[in-house]
Order: sequence, then C-alpha cells, then structure tokens
Amino acid sequence: MNDSSPSRLDLLLFARRVVVQQARAALAQLDRWITDEQRREAERLRGEEMRPAPPEWLIERGLDKRNLVAVHTGDCWKVTKSGRCVDASRAQALDALRRQVPACTHCRPDTALGFLE
Repeated sequence: MNDSSPSRLDLLLFARRVVVQQARAALAQLDRWITDEQRREAERLRGEEMRPAPPEWLIERGLDKRNLVAVHTGDCWKVTKSGRCVDASRAQALDALRRQVPACTHCRPDTALGFLE
C-alpha cells in the first residue's frame, strides 16, 4: 500500500465532515424557509386584523348607478366581489325596502331586518 494514500480512518473522518457541512447548510436553508413562512403568516394575520369589518347591509346599484337593484346583507355571497354595491346602514336598508327595492332572494335581508310588508 502506498504511504501517500489516506487511511480508511482519514476517509471516514473526511466523509463525516462533509456530511456535517451539508447538514448545516440544509438546516440553514430550512431555518430561512421557516423564518420566511413565519413572516408571511404574521403579515397575513396583521392584514386580517387591519381589515375593516364588513358592512352590515349592502345596496346593489344598476349599471346607471341611480337604479337600485337589490338590498343584501353585508356577507351575501352573491355580491361580495361586485363593484356595484355600496355600504348601507340599517336605516338605509329599511328605507330601500320600503321604497320597493327588492330584497336579495339568497341572503334575505328583509327577514334579517324584520321587515314585513
């Protein structure tokens, strides 16, 4: 055997150092991913806390903005993404119903408001 070649023990120690180095690099990468995810989660929670409360009532307008199409509860799934709704107070929603603006058939704001004709 040639004296310049590393011994079996030297090779095993070298392999161990390589594994430790790779493990440290992998742990550092995982720690960065964890930190990034914690930051994203904190931002998401902060965004939820800062989001204004949804309105109690909505009034849906027609395309000409003067025509009132329907009265909705604030969480009505039918119009949540519609750009044609405006926030309304309880009094405004009741007034709209009194002026014959139809109540949404999905969320039934007339029932929630206790409005009976």
